[in-house]
Amino acid sequence: MSITIRPATAGDYDDVARITRQAYLSGGHLREEDEYLEILGDVAHRAEHAIVWVAEVDGRIAGSVALTLEGQEYSDIARPGELEFRMLAVDPQLQRGGVGKAMVQAILDYAQTLPGIHSVSLTSVDNMRGAHRLYESLGFVRVPERDWKVPDEDIALLVFVKPLAR
Repeated sequence: MSITIRPATAGDYDDVARITRQAYLSGGHLREEDEYLEILGDVAHRAEHAIVWVAEVDGRIAGSVALTLEGQEYSDIARPGELEFRMLAVDPQLQRGGVGKAMVQAILDYAQTLPGIHSVSLTSVDNMRGAHRLYESLGFVRVPERDWKVPDEDIALLVFVKPLAR
């Protein structure tokens, strides 16, 4: 299996929207009636305000992620000197096959090239335990004092940060 990570193009947006929604729904993280599915599906808006990457497996879109910096529209938790990633999603049929790990490693490698960036951060829903194990295996650590809840929802978001070796 060959995994390629690259910037998303407009031609990828439908696949990215479908895969992202499927990943969140099949993982039990959202329900069909959740408004957040609309946000996950609006890849054009996301790409306008963040960097969106896709993972391809054997020429087929297999996952995506959005990258953002402090103060940008898609930033939830990034502080000065942090690259934040959000909405990491892998096609449910390809999960646990290395796609997510390849995307996170590509993010870490990219962050190393950015001047002034000293760490990578993310939030993850508290029940995404498989994702938490992946992040921890790559050196991310929980930062509980930065955890937060989605406004007007009972959804706890956990913060993970990985300092970069410079």
